[in-house]
Amino acid sequence: MTTGTLDPTTLWIVIIGMAFGSFALRFVFIGLVGNRPLPPWLLRHLRYTAVAILPALVTPLVIWPSATDGQPDPARLAAATVTITVGYFTKNVIAGMVSGAATLLVLIYLLG
Repeated sequence: MTTGTLDPTTLWIVIIGMAFGSFALRFVFIGLVGNRPLPPWLLRHLRYTAVAILPALVTPLVIWPSATDGQPDPARLAAATVTITVGYFTKNVIAGMVSGAATLLVLIYLLG
């Protein structure tokens, strides 16, 4: 195996392992707990799952964007700042996302 390539057998082992892990995670909540009420403390914590996922997915793309070979980019940092600011003050996720996307497009056009 050379650097930068992945043996097909290893790749399929990883894919199948992740599929089983993903199934097991979903089965715990849907299959085992699906017909029972969840405790209030767990419901309280599950409310924040969606709020935590989006920043976890976007942050690496803002800090280490592949479009700039991993170097921080002023356009992406400004778009993230606008998104957070608009979302915080308007309490509207869609408005934050649209304003951030518009900021990114305008700055990429202006800065090249």
